[in-house]
Amino acid sequence: MPINTLEYAKIFQTTLDKQVVAEATSGWMEANAGQVKYNGGNEIKVPKVSLQGLGDYDRDNGFTQGSVSYVYQTLTMGQDRGRTFQLDAMDVDETNFVNAAGTVMGEFQRTKVVPEIDAYRYSKIATGAIAKGKVTAGYTPSASDILTKLKFDIEKVLDIAGDGVQLVITMAIPTATVLENTSEIAKKLDVMDFTSGAFNTKVKSLDGDPIIKVPSGRMKTAYTFYDGTTTGQEEGGFVAAAGAKNINWIICARRCPIAISKTDVIRIFSPMENQKANAWKIDYRKYHELFIMDNAWDLVWVNIKEALA
Repeated sequence: MPINTLEYAKIFQTTLDKQVVAEATSGWMEANAGQVKYNGGNEIKVPKVSLQGLGDYDRDNGFTQGSVSYVYQTLTMGQDRGRTFQLDAMDVDETNFVNAAGTVMGEFQRTKVVPEIDAYRYSKIATGAIAKGKVTAGYTPSASDILTKLKFDIEKVLDIAGDGVQLVITMAIPTATVLENTSEIAKKLDVMDFTSGAFNTKVKSLDGDPIIKVPSGRMKTAYTFYDGTTTGQEEGGFVAAAGAKNINWIICARRCPIAISKTDVIRIFSPMENQKANAWKIDYRKYHELFIMDNAWDLVWVNIKEALA
């Protein structure tokens, strides 16, 4: 084999995973997967901790015995997505394959994969919040009351989590525009550093809580994810589902959402190995999922533009 396609596949796999964390507006959620065990495939193991509260101390018998349960819960990543690409051997030779393939796969992730991962995560948070009753609905952002509405929703989370908990405010760009272009409100917004993985950026913040701006196309309550083969779905990707509602903002404790995205396999076949065409063939497969554990939904609040009917 003229080049080590296995080594190139490993390099692409690592680089593409880092790109998702860097470019997805929800990439910061992956930091909460630090204790998650992943050994390939669509299953992960998440630690689940159960503790008892305080008891009285007895001067004769000492401490009241408590119990702790620390077990790993096996969860399944619901999104198993993939594509295969071919680069014609007349256009891409051995000397420029790495640059060409890197450009193609990087653009594919930036324009197709990252928006889909964001959309899936935000819609899952929204539908979960609706089911749990952690939602304010029927509010169209207005300069006259947006700050009041936002602070009331923040208070709903802080009243349970406590004032010292770091929150993240994820906001649709049109909503953020209303917030930022109201002169009296703009004075209350600061600029802060925000870290997502190994990458750092500056964002607006309210009372020390970062505001992450997201394109409105990724902030819907429901999506249809095309399979890429059915008639009318050949282009793949995703679209807002019929009846999907617009999310104004999502407020949650930073430690709350557990996001995982894994490029499970990158397979590269040279033109001599590819049985279908005289072309380089690249197979791409991505698993991803968003989890919020049952005891963490109290740390989430979602604001939706349309009323829930």
